[in-house]
Amino acid sequence: MTRLLRAGISRRHLMATGAGVAATGLVGLPMRAFAADPVKVAGIYTVPVEQQWVSRIHKAAEAAVAAGTAEYVYTENTANTDYPRVMREYAEQGYKLIVGEIFGVEQEAREVVDEYPDVAFLLGSSFPPDEAHPNLAVFDNYIQDASYLSGIIAGAMTKGNIGMVGGFPIPEVNRLMNAFMAGAREMNPDIRFQVSFIGSWFDPPKAKETAFAMIDGGADLLYAERFGVSDAAKERGVLAIGNVIDTQADYPDTVVASALWHFEPTLDAALAKVAAGEFKADNYGVYSYMKEGGCSLAPLGTFEGKVPEAAMKLVAEREAAIKDGSFTVEINDEEPKSS
Repeated sequence: MTRLLRAGISRRHLMATGAGVAATGLVGLPMRAFAADPVKVAGIYTVPVEQQWVSRIHKAAEAAVAAGTAEYVYTENTANTDYPRVMREYAEQGYKLIVGEIFGVEQEAREVVDEYPDVAFLLGSSFPPDEAHPNLAVFDNYIQDASYLSGIIAGAMTKGNIGMVGGFPIPEVNRLMNAFMAGAREMNPDIRFQVSFIGSWFDPPKAKETAFAMIDGGADLLYAERFGVSDAAKERGVLAIGNVIDTQADYPDTVVASALWHFEPTLDAALAKVAAGEFKADNYGVYSYMKEGGCSLAPLGTFEGKVPEAAMKLVAEREAAIKDGSFTVEINDEEPKSS
């Protein structure tokens, strides 16, 4: 099922089954008055829009619709085998910016991108931008800054055993988990970590069972990179740290803090480039950095005043230093291991 958002109006409908690239490598999109002529955007997602990662893209697209800078249609639960077909359908329908995630269909997606040089593609990918595909920009939720800060809080709230449940050990996930671990070790260098990947982006029951095993193994705090982990923490009475979205209101006695992803800076930058006819291959992942407004630490909510003062002081110092550029969180894309 596809949904359409246009000029603030939402309706459901069933999805129906140029200019070349200039020598500069820019997509040959027509010049337009950005505010007066919204960019037609299509989102293609392999999971439900409620899933953490995709929900932030969806939220940003809805904000762009409300601001009048975009029209937006999307398809969710798209199988990797169907992904190229859906890309082609949206390109044929005249959408000028296609947003999505191609981690499981990298080669096939690039073949489609090359077929439509007058369409801009902004896709989550494990690979860097490539001049061979000048109309493909890549991104991911590079929120290692906020993950590091949430790790500091975790290190102050655990007795020394943290369970970490991830989806897949790809570089984008690894860097967040490694940053979290580095932050936790700032408070306690002797913390033990249990690390496991469930092999899925959306399997709450499996994530929950994996978390239960970690609690049985002594974990008193969990890093909830996947849905289902916080449910296990709640049931067993241990703490959790959230990732990408803020679930504190849903788990007021469980989720201490969360590293939030804000996709708005990424999408706004792409919309401006498309509107100006200047979209090209680039790494839009940098717009997820804290200094760009792409990530933040969620409010502590019910845990306000319950985190040790020393940890909160360090969080404030490091956050300020990250924003002014005097401190850089290490980017480590290596697969994290239990230790």
